[in-house]
Amino acid sequence: MSHSNIYIKDDEIDIVIGALRTDLTAFLNDWRPVFSRFHLIIVKDPDLKEELKIPEGFNVDIYTKSDIDRLVGSSSILFYGYSCRYFGFLVSRNKYIVSVDDDCFPAKDKDGSLVDIVAQHAANLTTPATPFFFNTLYDPYRKGADFVRGYPFSLRSGVQCALSCGLWLNLADYDAPTQALKPEQRNSRYVDAVLTVPARALMPMSGINIAFDRELVGPALFPALRLAGEGKLRWETMEDIWSGMCAKVVCDHLGFGVKSGLPYVWRTERGNAIDSLRKEWEGVKLMEEVVPFFQALRLKRTTVKAEDCVIEVAKEVKEQLGKVDPVFGRAAEAMVDWVRLWRAVGSSSS
Repeated sequence: MSHSNIYIKDDEIDIVIGALRTDLTAFLNDWRPVFSRFHLIIVKDPDLKEELKIPEGFNVDIYTKSDIDRLVGSSSILFYGYSCRYFGFLVSRNKYIVSVDDDCFPAKDKDGSLVDIVAQHAANLTTPATPFFFNTLYDPYRKGADFVRGYPFSLRSGVQCALSCGLWLNLADYDAPTQALKPEQRNSRYVDAVLTVPARALMPMSGINIAFDRELVGPALFPALRLAGEGKLRWETMEDIWSGMCAKVVCDHLGFGVKSGLPYVWRTERGNAIDSLRKEWEGVKLMEEVVPFFQALRLKRTTVKAEDCVIEVAKEVKEQLGKVDPVFGRAAEAMVDWVRLWRAVGSSSS
Protein backbone atom coordinates (compact mmCIF):
# COMPACT_ATOMS: atom_id res chain seq x y z
CA MET A 1 0.00 0.00 0.00
CA SER A 2 1.48 3.35 -0.95
CA HIS A 3 -0.76 6.41 -0.62
CA SER A 4 1.23 9.63 -0.06
CA ASN A 5 3.20 9.07 3.17
CA ILE A 6 1.62 5.75 4.15
CA TYR A 7 3.95 2.85 4.68
CA ILE A 8 1.79 -0.05 5.75
CA LYS A 9 2.01 -3.38 4.00
CA ASP A 10 -1.22 -5.15 3.10
CA ASP A 11 -0.25 -8.10 5.29
CA GLU A 12 0.05 -5.84 8.37
CA ILE A 13 -3.71 -5.19 8.38
CA ASP A 14 -6.64 -7.32 9.51
CA ILE A 15 -10.18 -6.26 8.68
CA VAL A 16 -12.53 -7.36 11.47
CA ILE A 17 -16.24 -7.74 10.76
CA GLY A 18 -18.81 -8.63 13.40
CA ALA A 19 -21.51 -10.59 11.59
CA LEU A 20 -24.98 -9.88 12.98
CA ARG A 21 -26.60 -10.98 9.72
CA THR A 22 -26.19 -14.34 8.05
CA ASP A 23 -26.05 -13.24 4.42
CA LEU A 24 -22.91 -11.16 3.86
CA THR A 25 -22.93 -11.58 0.08
CA ALA A 26 -24.00 -8.04 -0.89
CA PHE A 27 -21.91 -6.51 1.91
CA LEU A 28 -18.67 -8.22 0.86
CA ASN A 29 -19.27 -7.84 -2.86
CA ASP A 30 -19.71 -4.09 -2.42
CA TRP A 31 -16.50 -3.93 -0.41
CA ARG A 32 -14.57 -6.20 -2.79
CA PRO A 33 -12.60 -3.35 -4.48
CA VAL A 34 -11.24 -2.33 -1.06
CA PHE A 35 -11.14 -5.54 0.98
CA SER A 36 -9.95 -8.15 -1.52
CA ARG A 37 -6.25 -7.41 -0.85
CA PHE A 38 -6.50 -7.94 2.91
CA HIS A 39 -6.99 -10.70 5.46
CA LEU A 40 -10.54 -10.67 6.84
CA ILE A 41 -11.61 -11.89 10.27
CA ILE A 42 -15.37 -12.45 10.42
CA VAL A 43 -16.85 -13.21 13.83
CA LYS A 44 -20.38 -14.62 13.78
CA ASP A 45 -22.66 -13.40 16.58
CA PRO A 46 -23.08 -16.52 18.78
CA ASP A 47 -26.86 -15.94 18.75
CA LEU A 48 -27.03 -16.48 14.96
CA LYS A 49 -28.16 -20.01 14.15
CA GLU A 50 -27.94 -20.14 10.35
CA GLU A 51 -24.72 -20.62 8.38
CA LEU A 52 -23.03 -17.48 7.11
CA LYS A 53 -23.16 -16.81 3.39
CA ILE A 54 -19.74 -15.58 2.24
CA PRO A 55 -18.92 -15.00 -1.45
CA GLU A 56 -15.78 -16.46 -3.02
CA GLY A 57 -12.57 -14.57 -3.56
CA PHE A 58 -11.68 -13.36 -0.05
CA ASN A 59 -8.86 -14.31 2.29
CA VAL A 60 -11.07 -14.88 5.30
CA ASP A 61 -11.09 -16.65 8.65
CA ILE A 62 -14.53 -17.20 10.17
CA TYR A 63 -15.06 -17.63 13.90
CA THR A 64 -18.29 -19.12 15.26
CA LYS A 65 -19.70 -19.83 18.72
CA SER A 66 -17.77 -23.09 18.98
CA ASP A 67 -14.48 -21.30 18.24
CA ILE A 68 -15.26 -18.64 20.83
CA ASP A 69 -16.19 -21.26 23.45
CA ARG A 70 -13.04 -23.24 22.70
CA LEU A 71 -10.71 -20.28 23.05
CA VAL A 72 -12.24 -18.34 25.94
CA GLY A 73 -14.54 -20.78 27.76
CA SER A 74 -16.86 -19.12 30.26
CA SER A 75 -15.73 -15.67 29.07
CA SER A 76 -17.70 -16.19 25.86
CA ILE A 77 -20.51 -14.06 27.38
CA LEU A 78 -18.34 -11.04 26.49
CA PHE A 79 -18.72 -11.64 22.76
CA TYR A 80 -22.45 -11.66 22.01
CA GLY A 81 -24.23 -9.17 19.75
CA TYR A 82 -22.23 -6.17 18.59
CA SER A 83 -19.45 -7.23 20.94
CA CYS A 84 -18.53 -10.20 18.78
CA ARG A 85 -16.19 -7.78 16.95
CA TYR A 86 -13.93 -7.73 20.02
CA PHE A 87 -13.22 -11.42 19.60
CA GLY A 88 -11.73 -10.52 16.23
CA PHE A 89 -9.47 -7.99 17.96
CA LEU A 90 -8.41 -10.74 20.37
CA VAL A 91 -7.41 -13.33 17.75
CA SER A 92 -5.82 -10.94 15.26
CA ARG A 93 -2.08 -11.27 14.83
CA ASN A 94 -1.52 -8.09 12.82
CA LYS A 95 -0.31 -4.67 13.91
CA TYR A 96 -3.29 -2.77 12.49
CA ILE A 97 -7.00 -3.55 12.70
CA VAL A 98 -9.76 -1.93 10.66
CA SER A 99 -13.20 -2.75 12.05
CA VAL A 100 -16.47 -2.14 10.21
CA ASP A 101 -20.01 -3.33 10.93
CA ASP A 102 -21.93 -5.47 8.47
CA ASP A 103 -24.61 -2.81 7.91
CA CYS A 104 -22.04 -0.41 6.44
CA PHE A 105 -21.25 -0.11 2.75
CA PRO A 106 -18.66 1.93 0.82
CA ALA A 107 -19.40 5.66 0.73
CA LYS A 108 -18.56 8.03 -2.11
CA ASP A 109 -16.58 11.22 -1.65
CA LYS A 110 -17.49 14.64 -3.06
CA ASP A 111 -16.04 13.65 -6.45
CA GLY A 112 -18.15 10.51 -6.59
CA SER A 113 -15.17 8.20 -6.03
CA LEU A 114 -15.40 5.14 -3.81
CA VAL A 115 -13.97 5.85 -0.35
CA ASP A 116 -11.10 3.49 0.45
CA ILE A 117 -11.54 3.28 4.22
CA VAL A 118 -8.44 1.14 4.69
CA ALA A 119 -6.19 3.68 2.95
CA GLN A 120 -7.68 6.60 4.89
CA HIS A 121 -7.53 4.85 8.26
CA ALA A 122 -3.94 3.90 7.44
CA ALA A 123 -3.17 7.53 6.62
CA ASN A 124 -4.61 8.58 9.98
CA LEU A 125 -2.59 5.99 11.89
CA THR A 126 0.72 6.58 10.12
CA THR A 127 0.82 10.37 10.25
CA PRO A 128 1.39 12.12 13.60
CA ALA A 129 -1.43 13.30 15.84
CA THR A 130 -1.40 16.68 17.60
CA PRO A 131 -3.36 16.28 20.88
CA PHE A 132 -1.52 18.91 22.94
CA PHE A 133 -2.28 22.04 20.89
CA PHE A 134 -5.17 22.40 18.47
CA ASN A 135 -4.38 23.31 14.86
CA THR A 136 -7.27 25.38 13.45
CA LEU A 137 -6.66 23.96 9.97
CA TYR A 138 -7.29 20.52 11.49
CA ASP A 139 -4.79 17.91 10.30
CA PRO A 140 -1.58 19.79 9.42
CA TYR A 141 -0.09 16.72 7.74
CA ARG A 142 -2.64 16.50 4.94
CA LYS A 143 -1.63 17.68 1.50
CA GLY A 144 -2.18 21.42 1.16
CA ALA A 145 -2.32 22.01 4.93
CA ASP A 146 0.25 23.02 7.53
CA PHE A 147 0.53 24.41 11.04
CA VAL A 148 -0.98 27.85 11.47
CA ARG A 149 0.81 30.92 12.80
CA GLY A 150 1.30 30.70 16.56
CA TYR A 151 1.49 26.91 16.71
CA PRO A 152 4.47 26.05 18.97
CA PHE A 153 7.36 24.64 16.96
CA SER A 154 8.25 22.34 19.86
CA LEU A 155 4.95 20.49 19.34
CA ARG A 156 4.97 20.28 15.54
CA SER A 157 6.52 16.81 15.40
CA GLY A 158 3.32 15.48 16.99
CA VAL A 159 2.89 12.04 18.54
CA GLN A 160 2.02 8.58 17.29
CA CYS A 161 -1.64 8.07 16.38
CA ALA A 162 -3.08 4.91 17.95
CA LEU A 163 -6.81 5.15 17.17
CA SER A 164 -8.71 6.38 14.09
CA CYS A 165 -12.48 6.94 14.38
CA GLY A 166 -14.31 7.17 11.06
CA LEU A 167 -17.79 8.58 10.43
CA TRP A 168 -21.02 7.61 8.67
CA LEU A 169 -23.20 8.91 5.87
CA ASN A 170 -26.94 8.26 5.65
CA LEU A 171 -27.64 6.80 9.10
CA ALA A 172 -25.46 8.61 11.63
CA ASP A 173 -24.71 7.06 14.99
CA TYR A 174 -27.52 8.69 16.96
CA ASP A 175 -28.84 7.46 20.28
CA ALA A 176 -32.34 6.04 20.64
CA PRO A 177 -34.10 9.26 21.83
CA THR A 178 -32.69 11.20 18.85
CA GLN A 179 -33.71 8.42 16.47
CA ALA A 180 -37.22 8.40 17.93
CA LEU A 181 -37.64 12.18 17.73
CA LYS A 182 -36.09 12.51 14.25
CA PRO A 183 -36.85 9.24 12.46
CA GLU A 184 -36.39 10.76 8.99
CA GLN A 185 -33.07 12.49 9.72
CA ARG A 186 -30.16 11.39 7.56
CA ASN A 187 -26.58 12.59 7.48
CA SER A 188 -25.63 13.85 4.01
CA ARG A 189 -22.75 16.11 5.08
CA TYR A 190 -19.42 14.81 3.81
CA VAL A 191 -16.87 16.90 5.71
CA ASP A 192 -13.47 16.42 4.11
CA ALA A 193 -11.49 16.73 7.34
CA VAL A 194 -9.54 14.83 9.97
CA LEU A 195 -8.73 16.26 13.37
CA THR A 196 -6.92 15.10 16.48
CA VAL A 197 -9.14 14.88 19.53
CA PRO A 198 -7.40 17.08 22.13
CA ALA A 199 -5.71 15.50 25.13
CA ARG A 200 -8.01 15.19 28.16
CA ALA A 201 -11.08 15.60 25.95
CA LEU A 202 -13.43 12.62 25.80
CA MET A 203 -15.49 11.64 22.78
CA PRO A 204 -18.17 8.99 22.10
CA MET A 205 -16.33 6.35 20.09
CA SER A 206 -18.47 4.28 17.76
CA GLY A 207 -17.09 0.84 16.96
CA ILE A 208 -19.01 0.89 13.67
CA ASN A 209 -16.04 2.26 11.68
CA ILE A 210 -12.68 2.40 13.48
CA ALA A 211 -9.05 1.40 13.08
CA PHE A 212 -6.26 1.13 15.62
CA ASP A 213 -2.70 0.10 16.23
CA ARG A 214 -3.17 -3.19 18.03
CA GLU A 215 0.37 -3.21 19.41
CA LEU A 216 -0.06 0.21 21.02
CA VAL A 217 -3.62 0.12 22.38
CA GLY A 218 -5.20 -3.22 21.51
CA PRO A 219 -5.88 -4.21 25.14
CA ALA A 220 -7.72 -0.90 25.70
CA LEU A 221 -10.50 -1.74 23.22
CA PHE A 222 -12.69 -4.28 24.96
CA PRO A 223 -16.26 -5.39 25.78
CA ALA A 224 -17.23 -4.82 29.40
CA LEU A 225 -20.66 -3.35 30.16
CA ARG A 226 -23.38 -5.86 30.94
CA LEU A 227 -26.86 -5.32 32.36
CA ALA A 228 -27.43 -6.64 35.85
CA GLY A 229 -29.41 -9.87 35.70
CA GLU A 230 -30.01 -9.60 31.98
CA GLY A 231 -27.50 -12.18 30.80
CA LYS A 232 -26.62 -11.50 27.18
CA LEU A 233 -28.86 -8.41 26.96
CA ARG A 234 -26.28 -5.92 28.16
CA TRP A 235 -26.13 -2.20 27.38
CA GLU A 236 -25.44 -3.38 23.89
CA THR A 237 -25.35 0.03 22.28
CA MET A 238 -23.26 1.61 25.06
CA GLU A 239 -20.37 -0.83 25.18
CA ASP A 240 -18.22 0.83 22.56
CA ILE A 241 -18.88 4.22 24.21
CA TRP A 242 -17.50 2.84 27.47
CA SER A 243 -14.58 1.18 25.68
CA GLY A 244 -13.84 4.41 23.80
CA MET A 245 -13.61 6.48 26.97
CA CYS A 246 -11.25 3.94 28.51
CA ALA A 247 -9.17 3.87 25.32
CA LYS A 248 -8.99 7.69 25.21
CA VAL A 249 -7.82 7.87 28.84
CA VAL A 250 -5.17 5.23 28.05
CA CYS A 251 -4.04 7.06 24.89
CA ASP A 252 -3.80 10.34 26.80
CA HIS A 253 -1.80 8.70 29.56
CA LEU A 254 0.62 6.95 27.20
CA GLY A 255 1.02 10.02 24.98
CA PHE A 256 -0.71 8.65 21.87
CA GLY A 257 -3.15 10.48 19.62
CA VAL A 258 -6.74 9.78 18.58
CA LYS A 259 -8.17 11.10 15.30
CA SER A 260 -11.76 11.61 14.16
CA GLY A 261 -13.27 12.41 10.76
CA LEU A 262 -12.46 10.64 7.51
CA PRO A 263 -13.08 7.96 6.36
CA TYR A 264 -16.84 7.76 5.90
CA VAL A 265 -18.95 4.65 5.36
CA TRP A 266 -22.54 4.51 4.11
CA ARG A 267 -24.62 3.09 6.94
CA THR A 268 -27.95 1.43 6.22
CA GLU A 269 -31.00 1.09 8.46
CA ARG A 270 -30.95 -1.51 11.18
CA GLY A 271 -33.30 -2.02 14.14
CA ASN A 272 -35.74 0.49 15.55
CA ALA A 273 -35.52 3.29 18.08
CA ILE A 274 -37.77 1.65 20.68
CA ASP A 275 -35.70 -1.54 20.69
CA SER A 276 -32.50 0.51 20.96
CA LEU A 277 -33.98 2.55 23.79
CA ARG A 278 -34.75 -0.61 25.74
CA LYS A 279 -31.13 -1.72 25.37
CA GLU A 280 -29.43 1.56 26.15
CA TRP A 281 -31.63 3.69 28.42
CA GLU A 282 -30.01 2.59 31.70
CA GLY A 283 -26.63 3.31 30.17
CA VAL A 284 -27.75 6.71 28.86
CA LYS A 285 -28.79 7.76 32.35
CA LEU A 286 -25.60 6.56 34.00
CA MET A 287 -23.41 8.35 31.45
CA GLU A 288 -23.91 11.43 33.61
CA GLU A 289 -21.95 9.62 36.32
CA VAL A 290 -19.44 7.98 33.98
CA VAL A 291 -18.21 11.07 32.12
CA PRO A 292 -17.03 13.04 35.23
CA PHE A 293 -15.27 9.89 36.44
CA PHE A 294 -13.24 9.57 33.25
CA GLN A 295 -12.62 13.31 33.08
CA ALA A 296 -11.02 13.22 36.52
CA LEU A 297 -9.18 9.92 36.09
CA ARG A 298 -5.38 10.06 36.15
CA LEU A 299 -3.18 6.98 35.97
CA LYS A 300 0.15 6.42 37.71
CA ARG A 301 3.22 7.59 35.82
CA THR A 302 4.77 4.17 36.41
CA THR A 303 2.01 2.48 34.36
CA VAL A 304 3.48 2.30 30.86
CA LYS A 305 1.68 -0.56 29.05
CA ALA A 306 -1.89 -0.46 27.72
CA GLU A 307 -2.92 -3.70 29.43
CA ASP A 308 -1.63 -2.45 32.80
CA CYS A 309 -3.53 0.81 32.21
CA VAL A 310 -6.74 -1.20 31.77
CA ILE A 311 -6.13 -3.03 35.05
CA GLU A 312 -5.59 0.30 36.81
CA VAL A 313 -8.72 1.82 35.25
CA ALA A 314 -10.70 -1.27 36.33
CA LYS A 315 -9.53 -0.81 39.92
CA GLU A 316 -10.73 2.82 39.93
CA VAL A 317 -14.02 1.83 38.25
CA LYS A 318 -14.69 -0.74 40.97
CA GLU A 319 -13.78 1.63 43.83
CA GLN A 320 -15.53 4.77 42.56
CA LEU A 321 -18.31 3.79 40.13
CA GLY A 322 -19.05 0.52 41.89
CA LYS A 323 -20.72 2.60 44.61
CA VAL A 324 -23.02 4.18 42.02
CA ASP A 325 -24.30 0.96 40.47
CA PRO A 326 -23.25 -2.69 40.88
CA VAL A 327 -23.03 -3.08 37.10
CA PHE A 328 -19.76 -1.14 37.24
CA GLY A 329 -18.29 -3.70 39.61
CA ARG A 330 -19.05 -6.34 37.01
CA ALA A 331 -17.66 -4.09 34.28
CA ALA A 332 -14.40 -3.81 36.23
CA GLU A 333 -14.25 -7.60 36.56
CA ALA A 334 -14.89 -7.97 32.82
CA MET A 335 -11.99 -5.57 32.10
CA VAL A 336 -9.64 -7.64 34.23
CA ASP A 337 -10.95 -10.80 32.54
CA TRP A 338 -10.30 -9.20 29.13
CA VAL A 339 -6.68 -8.45 30.00
CA ARG A 340 -6.25 -12.04 31.16
CA LEU A 341 -7.65 -13.23 27.81
CA TRP A 342 -5.44 -10.78 25.92
CA ARG A 343 -2.36 -12.17 27.61
CA ALA A 344 -3.44 -15.80 27.16
CA VAL A 345 -5.11 -15.79 23.73
CA GLY A 346 -4.05 -12.51 22.17
CA SER A 347 -0.33 -13.11 22.58
CA SER A 348 -0.32 -16.74 21.49
CA SER A 349 -1.20 -18.51 18.28
CA SER A 350 -4.87 -19.30 17.77
